[in-house]
Amino acid sequence: MTMRILAAALSAFVIVALVPDPATAADAKRSVPYYASISATRARMRTGPARTYPASWLYQRQDLPIKVVAIFKEWRKVADPDGTEGWMQANLLSGTRTAIVRGAGPVELREKPVSGSRLLWRAAPGVVGRLSQCGNGWCRMDVKGQAGFVQISGLWGVEAGEVLP
Repeated sequence: MTMRILAAALSAFVIVALVPDPATAADAKRSVPYYASISATRARMRTGPARTYPASWLYQRQDLPIKVVAIFKEWRKVADPDGTEGWMQANLLSGTRTAIVRGAGPVELREKPVSGSRLLWRAAPGVVGRLSQCGNGWCRMDVKGQAGFVQISGLWGVEAGEVLP
């Protein structure tokens, strides 16, 4: 009797484990390239689309923006802000849009998406923030609760003419 219960429980577990993750399935239908971000606190980039391939990088920066350039099953070929390409498991990535400040100097986060509006913050190169409300060359960027509008030209992780709600 106990063995039957255990066998039934194990078979239910196997069935649940074989159901594809809806987020990964939806992600696989997107057209590439597209931007995403690293959701894990530690994520390995590999030289090929399987765990048997050697790791080329270990990322320890959650929310780092990446560009997905190819899809193979549950693997995504990605490019990081420095142009390094490799493969990551889809479950290490998120659809949350983020960007990293690029260039020699800081970018200005303003109250409104207009050059003359009040300056709220400055973000140094390398700072990562979450994006929203992109359009007309500006995005609202939130860096751990400090938010403002920044010109897209100072960011990596969003295209010049891109619009985000």
